[in-house]
Amino acid sequence: MTISTYISDLLYRYECVILPGFGAFLTQNLSARIDNDTNTFYPPSKIISFNRQLQTNDGLLANYVASAENISYEVALRQVRDYASTLLKRLEKGEVVTFKNIGEISKNTEGTLLFSPKENQNFNTSSFGLSPVISHLIEREIQETPAAEKQKDPIKRLPSHPERRSYLKYAAAAAIAVLAIGFGGVKFYENQQEQQNLAERQKATDLIENRIQEATFVIKNPLPPISLKISRQSGNYHLVAGAFREEENAGKKMDELRENGYSPRMLTSRYGLHQVLYQSFESQTEALLELRKIRNNENEHAWLLVQEID
Repeated sequence: MTISTYISDLLYRYECVILPGFGAFLTQNLSARIDNDTNTFYPPSKIISFNRQLQTNDGLLANYVASAENISYEVALRQVRDYASTLLKRLEKGEVVTFKNIGEISKNTEGTLLFSPKENQNFNTSSFGLSPVISHLIEREIQETPAAEKQKDPIKRLPSHPERRSYLKYAAAAAIAVLAIGFGGVKFYENQQEQQNLAERQKATDLIENRIQEATFVIKNPLPPISLKISRQSGNYHLVAGAFREEENAGKKMDELRENGYSPRMLTSRYGLHQVLYQSFESQTEALLELRKIRNNENEHAWLLVQEID
């Protein structure tokens, strides 16, 4: 399988896949929508874009290639970098580079990379198997009512009578009186209930204050407060200080990191390497920022491991 196929596989699960030395492919969720011009319903999808500025290796693609082809991380990273170098040379010659199921990238006269995403390619796994649906316009016929039927009065009015009007007047007055009495009764009950609730709350408050006063005590010689610094060790983004064949060498590296103020831990890979981790993060952005600091100040060979671990 080619590197572009691996990139396509990762875009189904991650929002950012970086090809070191070349750029990054980004995905953005797009809600279901209706095109009123074509009467087409589109399911939820992901928009693919390309960012030339993101070129720093985060370890995601190289780790996936190493796992898929059963090779070491170093060999996989070398293959990824060679692939990126080949693409840049092709673009310099004016060729159009095609990424399977993703799109095409070309270079204009100003040296800017132009990305054209592939149409009808949906990386949203929740919409798997769904395709755009075209709903044909439904035309309804409106039947007009004949003028003769419109003039008929469908409501038969009762004849007006003085005694009937007087009866309705008394009935309305009686109904208003009943409603007024009922409303007054409800307000009286609500006032009584509110006063009772206030009395019960006051009893409970007094009881709690008395118990607090009885339980209050003073420590003459209190112990000084203790500040605990707990390192953050959760998340799927891990900063790797080094990978060692011998566990003893990995232990020495961990001792060195502890002296520098870190709380390292060790992770054994499927290839038998003992990977020493600086720290783990929930956010990829935070991990990349910390990785940049470590590379600039301490270890230029540190790298980012993206993996879900216990």
